[in-house]
Amino acid sequence: MQEKYIDETKQGEAFAIAERVGNSKKLFLESYGCQMNFSDSEIVASILNEQGYNTTLKVEEADLILLNTCSIREKAEQTVRMRLSQFKNLKKERPNMTVGVLGCMAERLKTKFLEEEQLVDLVVGPDAYRDLPNLLKETEDGRDAINVILSKEETYADINPVRLGGNGVTAFVTITRGCDNMCTFCVVPFTRGRERSRDPHSILEECKDLWNNGYKEITLLGQNVDSYLWYGGGPKKDFAKASEMQKATAVDFAHLLDLVAKAVPKMRIRFSTSNPQDMSLDVFRTMAKHENICKYVHLPVQSGSNKMLEAMNRQHTREEYLDLIKKAKEIVPDVSFSQDMIIGFCNETEEDHQDTLSLMREVEYDYGYMFAYSERPGTPAHKKMEDNIPADVKQRRLAEVIALQGELSRKRMRSYVGKAHQILIEGISKKNKNQWKGRNSQNAVCVFDMLEGQKIGDIVNVFVFDNTQGTLLGETVL
Repeated sequence: MQEKYIDETKQGEAFAIAERVGNSKKLFLESYGCQMNFSDSEIVASILNEQGYNTTLKVEEADLILLNTCSIREKAEQTVRMRLSQFKNLKKERPNMTVGVLGCMAERLKTKFLEEEQLVDLVVGPDAYRDLPNLLKETEDGRDAINVILSKEETYADINPVRLGGNGVTAFVTITRGCDNMCTFCVVPFTRGRERSRDPHSILEECKDLWNNGYKEITLLGQNVDSYLWYGGGPKKDFAKASEMQKATAVDFAHLLDLVAKAVPKMRIRFSTSNPQDMSLDVFRTMAKHENICKYVHLPVQSGSNKMLEAMNRQHTREEYLDLIKKAKEIVPDVSFSQDMIIGFCNETEEDHQDTLSLMREVEYDYGYMFAYSERPGTPAHKKMEDNIPADVKQRRLAEVIALQGELSRKRMRSYVGKAHQILIEGISKKNKNQWKGRNSQNAVCVFDMLEGQKIGDIVNVFVFDNTQGTLLGETVL
């Protein structure tokens, strides 16, 4: 399988939207990292659209350049720094142009970013986007501006995101922000703060609005969607202090999923990312109950070794994870799973590595995102553990994991051959302009010849007659 995280090593994606009449300034907005960053960029575009900015794909005409950044891996940060270096000549030519850094990298480095990257005028953390208008006024006065204050309440629930680029068919709907899990390798709790859940009413209204505007599929989004809990009383960690009425009317993720499925019964629904210790069997029962909930779960495991899981502070064991997978398949027999795997974590032995390979064989993932461990400054692992696995050992183990996932992916793809699948047409195949591309319920990509009358956004019945490692090959069933 390709070595990457969920879009996290993209080289950046710039977005353009229809111009708003009366806006005179240009925003070049480029997003890196996870799906949450892309969703946040839509919030930023909405806020700045109200301040007179239309987005542009031409960086040379921008009044404001914003990079929405990722800190999950060192490579992601290096990519951002390289991208910033490309703006130096442009900044000299247009000294009044403002350059800003948003997101997790901004939150992690804070004022250090202004010192290290001399062309950066603006540093804004993921909970401070509402303050962008005020911060931009500071830069107009010739001052550097920064706001990286994390919030315990901010969910941006009242902001209608501007849907950037995309295909007009699929969209993200953020339901939670932050993370309380404190895995020892991860910077997310430090860059995105504590878990917060969004008011379910605002989520339902956004989903219905998307359907009314022609969207056919949504992904409910969060660092850990399964920890969603709305009771009107604040963070999940304070739920024990809630009143009896609040507890009686609380909405957890399984309940929210059921509400969304009923509110937009013809809308395809996906969700990401899940965490094993918070994933309840009720979620799978809800998936089985509704045809419009896709039968796919991204369920990161990180390692197949209990020793490694404990060192990573993962709140599940190997046995608990496998038991969850087994029970999920009993409830939803056609469910598919993908994984995140960290290879070569501190003190990983050959036996630990073999445990990971054996777990993969038992689960039979459809695909996965696999990386050699790189320590992140500020995390518990960086402070207390030694990154002591030699680079050549990491790369050899990673190669073995990737090779095994390739075998499993081909096997899983073959299991879809000889059957008809409901495919949502999302766009044109990159390799053949006469073919559509889309995904089935299990998130497998399928390509098939175009027929007259078909269009992007249609859900069509496709018979799959062959496969590659990562793609199904099909033809429309007439």
